[in-house]
Amino acid sequence: MDLDLLISELVSGKTAALARAISIVENMRPGFERLLGELHRSLGRARRIGITGPPGAGKSTLVERLVSHYRSSGFKVGVIAVDPTSPFTGGALLGDRIRMESIALDTGVYIRSMASRGSLGGLATTTREVCDLLDAAGFDRILVETVGVGQSELDVARMADSTVLVLVPESGDGIQTLKSGVMEIADIFAVNKADRSGADKLRQEIEVTLGIRRGNAFRNVPAHHGRAIGVSDRRRVGVSEDDVLGGTASSAPPPLRSSAWEQPVVLTSAVKGDGVADLVAALDRHHDWLVASGELDQRRRRRLMERTREVVDRATRKWLWEETRAERLINDRLDEVAGGEVSPYELAQDVLEELKQGEKI
Repeated sequence: MDLDLLISELVSGKTAALARAISIVENMRPGFERLLGELHRSLGRARRIGITGPPGAGKSTLVERLVSHYRSSGFKVGVIAVDPTSPFTGGALLGDRIRMESIALDTGVYIRSMASRGSLGGLATTTREVCDLLDAAGFDRILVETVGVGQSELDVARMADSTVLVLVPESGDGIQTLKSGVMEIADIFAVNKADRSGADKLRQEIEVTLGIRRGNAFRNVPAHHGRAIGVSDRRRVGVSEDDVLGGTASSAPPPLRSSAWEQPVVLTSAVKGDGVADLVAALDRHHDWLVASGELDQRRRRRLMERTREVVDRATRKWLWEETRAERLINDRLDEVAGGEVSPYELAQDVLEELKQGEKI
């Protein structure tokens, strides 16, 4: 395989080269690290958007609508749809793209289904690397639809520039919105299937929860029973004399000014296409905030740090188990561990001590 030719064709936007490159990276074939390394200088142009949420929330249909909207604006869009792998058979039904039939034949859209292959966190092992390939191939927007995630599967937030959490009215009661985990990673909340009853109630619960976390949950709530606010009250809540007409506050206390991003809650109905334009507008506002605040650069730097550590970890494991006698030493002393004479922690410490001394054990 001529990697230089493959890289040249991929950067020039040839779909066949992109497909081959993804297969090489996804299966970690020889040369995949060199391929990714050569493409590194071509990265950073695409916006990476993560779409996550519970199973059945309508993520695939919403992704399809987002792609159609971006295509109408002339953007090239790459989609990565991650489906779960069976822990019993090892197989996977890559079915998310079935719901994207209307965009499948668009030459400005590339859809890649990936099996999670047992990886936790809602993504496949090489999802981030495949995002790099799409970025290098010239795509303007990269949408990553995760496996239907639970409350603690948060990898998408470390992969994406913007993360959209898709919820539906039947997601649960208000207590669900208070829980830590996936509710904390979202940059934008999308209440999908908003034509169902309970959508407005869920939106209100999410907004109140976000306000509690920011400390301004009741900033738009008027004074109790509309009573006049005295001088001491005005000082306490920050209302000036100019804000008071006839001894009564003309409005609620002004919103707290903060440079932090305040996550919007958008109502959508993916099947009907309602609210998609609002969601795109929210994504654009978030990107503008990321750029203006410097957070985009910081997020991408953290992503590069994590990626580098992962590469070091992978190379270290390979060296440890393939080029040293660590495994043989463990096998030789396994009877001592089984007999209770030595603990696994003591044996591991012995192995590490010899490695620190630079000896090939």
